[in-house]
Amino acid sequence: MEYKVANKEEFIKLVQSEILTTSEVIEELQISRQALNSLVKRGKLVPVKELSRDKLYLREDIESRKEAAKELQTKYRPYDE
Repeated sequence: MEYKVANKEEFIKLVQSEILTTSEVIEELQISRQALNSLVKRGKLVPVKELSRDKLYLREDIESRKEAAKELQTKYRPYDE
């Protein structure tokens, strides 16, 4: 995906819509903090920025992970549906 911004307001909107914090990712993926840390450690999710107490992620990466999780659940746990 390509991002283009013409001014500060557009940049702020882009960041607010496309960048997620650790807490937002946990909520979006419906996983625990430990599970998220495991995904990061195994290279399944890569933060775009690491702060002293938080990490920031691209929404695009989180959506991809969500789709991959759905596929894995369908493959390995078809009786859950």
